[in-house]
Amino acid sequence: MTRYKTLIFSLVIFTLASCISKKDTKSDTTDPDPIYLTEGQTKSLKEFPIAIKFNSISEDSRCPEGANCIWAGVAVAAIEIMEKSTKPVQLNLATMDMQERGYQKSANFNGYTISLQNVLPYPNAEHGTQGLKGQYKIAIFVQKLGSN
Repeated sequence: MTRYKTLIFSLVIFTLASCISKKDTKSDTTDPDPIYLTEGQTKSLKEFPIAIKFNSISEDSRCPEGANCIWAGVAVAAIEIMEKSTKPVQLNLATMDMQERGYQKSANFNGYTISLQNVLPYPNAEHGTQGLKGQYKIAIFVQKLGSN
């Protein structure tokens, strides 16, 4: 009987250790939560001493849904980054990296990496980008350089 209790106790300890190990691994690889901004909106970040303003979409050549296009196209968001001790800096972040055209998804600012993750709404074949001005919403990630 004591042998079975020892075996069951060992299995319980092993299972708990395995669950804790999986939980720790998951938290190390979790991406930061995206920050959502609508056109003209400014947000001060709780985690970092910076504020981000989404000024506008300066280019939207994305291939509309339901259309056949030669290339996927790109959307470029004009954002402004502000920190208490610096002047505002204008960044243009694109939905894809394409160095030959000057497009970049991420940029560094005073020890932070700012990355554009998404631009909504997506143009459709019927209306294209007509009428989307003022309706755009972006999702960005901000990470301190050197952190995962």
